Amino acid sequence: MSDDLYREEILDHYKHPRRKGHLDAPDIQYHDHNPFCGDEITIELKLENDVVVDAAFDGHGCAISQATASMLMEEIVGKSLEELKSLNKEDILDMLGIEIGPVRLKCALLSLKVLKAGAYGMEGWPE
Repeated sequence: MSDDLYREEILDHYKHPRRKGHLDAPDIQYHDHNPFCGDEITIELKLENDVVVDAAFDGHGCAISQATASMLMEEIVGKSLEELKSLNKEDILDMLGIEIGPVRLKCALLSLKVLKAGAYGMEGWPE
């Protein structure tokens, strides 16, 4: 795919996010933010036998942070907690498909940080 097609997909996920909202009684909920730019992401997961059966995110921020969260939510349904824990920076950059500069890298990786914190069972944002 060319950079232009990847950019179009990122913009589409930003303008029309997938799985944005909240789940009823999520098994995992975690929230974090990037204090440098103000991006915020909350991720909620429903699990059955340690496999993600539903996922949602909410938050606000730049196109990169919000599009990445939307893309990641689509990607993780059907994956086990162990698979979530093994996701890394390269997986996110491959998913985005474009070069991300150092300033935007924290934006692109915020949803992964939140997802992994939730998957590892760290205490999340109070309800």
